Order: sequence, then structure tokens, then C-alpha cells
Amino acid sequence: MLDKLFGLTKAGTTVKTEVMAGLATFLTMAYITVVNPAILSTEGTGMEFGGVFTATVIAAVVGTLIMALWANWPVALAPGMGLNAFFTYSVIFGLGYTFQQALAAVFVAGIVFVVLSVTPARKYIINSIPKSMKLGVGAGIGLFLAIIGLKNGGVVVDNPATLVGLGDVTSWPVLLTGLGFVIMATLDKRNVPGAIILGILIVSAIAWLSGISSLGGVAGAIPSPIHVFSLDFSILFTAGFIGVAFAFLFVDFLDTAGTLTSVANLTGKVDDNGEIEGIDRALVADSVATTAGALLGTSNTTSYIESGAGIKEGGKTGLTAAVVAVLFAACLFLAPLAQSVPAFATAPALIFISTYFLRNLKDIDWDDVTEYAPAVMAAVLMPLTYSIAHGIALGFIAYVIIKALSGRTADLNIGSMSIAMVSVVYFIAV
Repeated sequence: MLDKLFGLTKAGTTVKTEVMAGLATFLTMAYITVVNPAILSTEGTGMEFGGVFTATVIAAVVGTLIMALWANWPVALAPGMGLNAFFTYSVIFGLGYTFQQALAAVFVAGIVFVVLSVTPARKYIINSIPKSMKLGVGAGIGLFLAIIGLKNGGVVVDNPATLVGLGDVTSWPVLLTGLGFVIMATLDKRNVPGAIILGILIVSAIAWLSGISSLGGVAGAIPSPIHVFSLDFSILFTAGFIGVAFAFLFVDFLDTAGTLTSVANLTGKVDDNGEIEGIDRALVADSVATTAGALLGTSNTTSYIESGAGIKEGGKTGLTAAVVAVLFAACLFLAPLAQSVPAFATAPALIFISTYFLRNLKDIDWDDVTEYAPAVMAAVLMPLTYSIAHGIALGFIAYVIIKALSGRTADLNIGSMSIAMVSVVYFIAV
């Protein structure tokens, strides 16, 4: 039955291989069940940890099952890192949106993503975004996650003279944040599956045993998904809302395109003409998952590059993803454990994950100032303005102006110029 459903023999794999691959992928991304609720339920957002925890897990299960059964790709999905930080720190805290309005923006972005995924527009958009800007945006998201993690761990604190300063490096939160980062990096170097989740659990265990933090339990009843259908479209037609929805869409689209392209190369889904086999269904699965996640009460659900861990273990079909979905579903009963994890245990996860994003910088064309200058500007502005949207907007405005004044108008296309114009309108309106 499984062979017929997923085409195991045709793909040259077995049930055992797919199951082990699914376990590897799950271990590398299980941290999201703790980190995403922690970010979205930050004091002041109005969201509750338990409700977001349940929404996170169900969104991961639904999105991953769609990818498994519809697209037959060995890719797992969950609420995306970077997008959840943008949701909390930029949209709610920065712009003053309620979480209901922010969820509505995610839902709208998801609907537009679905439309783009089923039309030829998807290829045009992916190809029209300059490579340097794709890389710059990815690196900027990494920097944004890093400063959030450093702040949550107490490593970086407010300083009235210099805006930011070094925290108390002798305090337990800072020391344990550093320990967690070292553990994650070391385990990852040694190819230990689940390096991030193991680092979180080790730091948490130290905190619980030493009395720095308390363990509220391991397993228990599934928290009520109280944020289901909590969407507020009251500001749907305002310039600000459209700008926020566009930012969610842009980052999600870039992230998904990059992840699926990488996975396609690893699994041999790219033909001699450069076409990716089944990319249409994979994109649809990802975009539908975002809309479903918004309805459940979480930020954008997207494909995870951590799926590469399972692919390295031999995963080639949707059965790998199906195994991940089952394991995520089992996490629904671990809410007490997740809620007991202190902020300084998840902080190193954010910092370590940021290093993945920052690797994008090495592929920028450092011999062409018209390429690297706006890309770096976009990346640096994201953490300094505490907004992914502002970094994207100002980066593209700079890209178009620098290209035009440098006599490189041939490098410009309708896509990049449109993003720049939309960004200018956004700043004028907001």
C-alpha cells in the first residue's frame, strides 16, 4: 500500500529508510514546537503559549501531510523562523497591530501565494528577484533572529548611550545561553541529529535541576487552540495592511522557493533543462499550509530546509514527510514540557539558526558594488530597524536607484522596480 501511494520502488527507497529519514528530519526541527509559541506569546502580543503551541503543532501536521500526500516530497513544514519574529516584533510591537489583524495579513498572504502557485506567475517572480537581494534578505533574517536571541538570553541589553550594550556575562541566563550555543554548534559539527532540540533540553535540564527554572510537567492534556479563526480584517484595505501582507508573502515566497530548489537538487528532481519535477504541487502544498496555519492561529507555515537532514538519511518520497507529521502529532501531549522551557534555553536556538541564514552572504557578487551594497543594506537594516519589511523595502529602493544612477538600467526588470515602487508608496502612506 505504501509503495503504491508513495512510489517507493520507483524512487529506489524502502519503508525503513523513509522512516529513519523522517525521524532525522523531525529531530532537527522539533525545536519549533517550543520556539514558535515562545516568540508569538511574548508578553504584550495577547496570545497564549498553550494556544500557539497547539496551533504550531497542528499547522506542522497539516502542512507536512499535504506535502506528503499531495506533492509526494520528503519535505516537512512548520511555522517559519524569521516570519514569526516579524509577526511579533515588527507587526504587533512595531506597528501596533493586534494579533488578530496580523493573522489576517498572514491569511491574505497565503491566499495570494496559492494563486501565484497555480499560475505561471510563480516562475516569473522567482526569476525577477535579483540574486543578490534574495541572498541579502536571507542574511538579514538571520541577523534579525540573532539580535532577538541575544536579547532574550540577556547577552544584549538596552544602553541609553549606545542603544545596545553587553549584558551581565556572569549571570546564569547569559552563561546558559552561551552553553546552549556551544552545545548546538558542537553537536551539529559531529552530525548528531537533533542538535538544536538537544541543546534546548540540556540547558533546560540544568536550569530545572539547579532551581533556576521550574519544570511544570512533561505530558498532559492538549491545550485548547483558542486562537482558531481569530482573524480581523477591519483594516484590510489600508496601505499599512497591504504592506504587511506583502512582506509576509515576499519572505515566505523567497524562503519556499529557496528551500524547495535546494531539496530538488538533493533528491534529483531537477531535469536536464533545469525544470523541477513536481514543483507545482510542492508550492501549492506550502501556500495552502500558510492559509491553514493562519486560521489555526500561527504565523506563516513554510517548508523547512532542515528536511535536508532526512534526505541525507536517504528519504526520497512523501513517506518521509508523513513520518514527520505523525511525530509532530505526538508532541501535542507534551505541552507542559514545552511551556517549562525557559527563554534562555530557546535563545541559543535563535542565535544558532541565524548562522544558517548568514551563510547566504558568501554567494553575493562582492566584485559589483551595485549588487552587494543594496543587499548588505537590506540585511543590516532588518535588525537595526527591528523590521524585516523595512529592510526589504529600503534595500530594493536602494537597488533600483543605485542601478539607475550607475548606468546599469539593463539589470533592472519589472519585478524589482515594482517592489521598489510599492515600498515607496508604503513609506509615504504609513
